Amino acid sequence: MTLNSEMSTCDPVQWLQVHGDVLYGYCMLRVRNPSIAEDLVQDTLLAALQAADSFKGQSTERTWLIGILKHKVCDHLRKCGREQPLDEQILDNEDTADYFDETGHWKIKMTEWDNPQQSLEQDQFWLTMHDCIGRLPERLRVLYTLRELDEMDTKELIETLNISSENNLWVMMSRARVHLRQCLEINWFAA
Repeated sequence: MTLNSEMSTCDPVQWLQVHGDVLYGYCMLRVRNPSIAEDLVQDTLLAALQAADSFKGQSTERTWLIGILKHKVCDHLRKCGREQPLDEQILDNEDTADYFDETGHWKIKMTEWDNPQQSLEQDQFWLTMHDCIGRLPERLRVLYTLRELDEMDTKELIETLNISSENNLWVMMSRARVHLRQCLEINWFAA
């Protein structure tokens, strides 16, 4: 498949074949459950079929479909967020005192990035990053993905994930970043 065929509008009958893998991958990163991801992609394609007349072509068809899927994922997470245990349980599971001093600076020496721009351009780095995100505790993974990859705002995150306060959200984000940093230290910088 060429880039041009991905960018052009195709027959809705072809959506699954042309965009299915990308939609499924997008969804799996966020929900980590194959059957839920399949259902959400299917719901997305049905919603897109019902709204096909409203597609104006101001974006690529794939971008439009991912936008629909993003809303489906948020709806799913919002529903699951009501059923999740309190985020205070996550906050109590780990003590960050081992990582930071009283002023909030790192206690341990972190590996220096020889060339951060070069690392970010390497496909292998992104595979490692994706793997590290996947290793986060589920609630932290979902929060990190929605905040950093989907750029969801704070208020919407609190509502979607049923987080008790903005402070707890930022503590959870900090914990996610600590986990990612440790994972990248082991699997990328030290590798």
